[in-house]
Amino acid sequence: MSERKQEQPKADQKSAKMPHSLIIENRKTLTATGVSNVEGFNGEAVVASTDLGNLTVRGSNLHIDKLNLETGDLTLDGEITSVAYTENRSSGGGAFSRLFK
Repeated sequence: MSERKQEQPKADQKSAKMPHSLIIENRKTLTATGVSNVEGFNGEAVVASTDLGNLTVRGSNLHIDKLNLETGDLTLDGEITSVAYTENRSSGGGAFSRLFK
């Protein structure tokens, strides 16, 4: 029976999602956890992938202050005007190409 108990956590780990949180302070600083990738960024928008969907942050003078994909931490500075989630899509560059048309 101990062999079965050892196998189950492996399957759970594969399907386990990275915890995600989002903190916005005074519309100037955004801190997100659970970020698996940054799809694209410029001074007006940042698109980051999470297990819960793509996170799009819009504003002005945005810049990435901290990005650690190993821990999933992202910190942005600038003037934040909106935050939105969209579903992850398998088509290449979908959110990125729509964002920067």
